[in-house]
Amino acid sequence: MSKIAVVGSSNTDMVIKSKHLPAPGETILGGNFLMNPGGKGANQAVAAAKLGGEVVFVARVGQDLFGAEAVKGFKAVGINTEYVVTDSEHPSGVALIMVDDKGENCISVASGANNALAPDDLDRARASLEQSSLILMQLETPLETIAHAAALGQELSKKVILNPAPACELPDELLSRINIITPNESEAELLTGIKVGSEDSAAVAAKVLRERGVDTVIITMGARGAYVQSESFSVMVPSRSVDAVDTTAAGDTFNGALAVALDREMPIAEAVRFANLAASVSVTRMGAQSSAPLLNEVEELL
Repeated sequence: MSKIAVVGSSNTDMVIKSKHLPAPGETILGGNFLMNPGGKGANQAVAAAKLGGEVVFVARVGQDLFGAEAVKGFKAVGINTEYVVTDSEHPSGVALIMVDDKGENCISVASGANNALAPDDLDRARASLEQSSLILMQLETPLETIAHAAALGQELSKKVILNPAPACELPDELLSRINIITPNESEAELLTGIKVGSEDSAAVAAKVLRERGVDTVIITMGARGAYVQSESFSVMVPSRSVDAVDTTAAGDTFNGALAVALDREMPIAEAVRFANLAASVSVTRMGAQSSAPLLNEVEELL
């Protein structure tokens, strides 16, 4: 199997689960506290590694306890951490997460060292990127670095996957270098101006993104599954119905699983089905990286 290169963020998640999410100015007592490794990049790298992918992670952590624990966790699941830089000038990223009893969440992030991930960090990892089949990215690190990674991917003829989360406006120059983009409904709306709530509206939003240069658009739609559109076909890939307890890293698990499936050269619809199943397992568990399933768990569902 070839390598999956993940470029992105590493955070420590501090999670409080309570009956409902607090309104502005409201204090809620009686919640349960968990501290977990997180960050969209790290979550996706760990999800891919737990599903059997050979993963190299390009990231930055602080020279602190959170950073040391994060790297220890990456190594424990077999991730190549050669290009995870320990930054002496910035603290590790931290996310404060609140989760209600329906599994909905709200998140605030202090990016720390993630904001210092630079194009130079990618250039140092070039040899490893050359050996990778694809590059998977998100938007919790500087856009300049993401754009450089996409340009490198295009130069090296690698498949470039962008999970545009947290969503922001993206230039067409960047989108033209993306092979696959994986927004959720709200991210697709921010990127296209089209409110996505059905397969029909997802098709319209996907067409807009493809007209801006992306080859294939996958819009994740929660419990309904994921809508896929490329030049040659479009399909709604349904998900499995489960009782969700925490949706925090469902999208990250989806993207990590998608990378593994594509690295194994599964057809796109089959790869999305695999990713849907992996995400459906993750939402039945608390936590981010800890909720990502192992390969045998997904294969049993297949």
